[in-house]
Amino acid sequence: MEGKGLGRGQGHGKNKGGSFGIGGYCICAKCGTKIPHQQGIKCTTLKCPKCGHTMIREELLNSKR
Repeated sequence: MEGKGLGRGQGHGKNKGGSFGIGGYCICAKCGTKIPHQQGIKCTTLKCPKCGHTMIREELLNSKR
C-alpha cells in the first residue's frame, strides 16, 4: 500500500536548499580573508575587502577540500 505523505529519506542533502542558517563566515578562496556572514546577504554577492575576489560561504569552501 502506498502512503500519501512525504515519507523518510526524501531530503535533498547538504545545502541543496541553499541555506546554511545564521552565523558562520564568508571566506575569500583566493587569499583566505574571513568576514562574518550577515543574515540575508549571500557571500557570493560580496567582494573580498583585501583582494577583490568573490567571497564564498565557509561551509561550501570546507566541503570542497
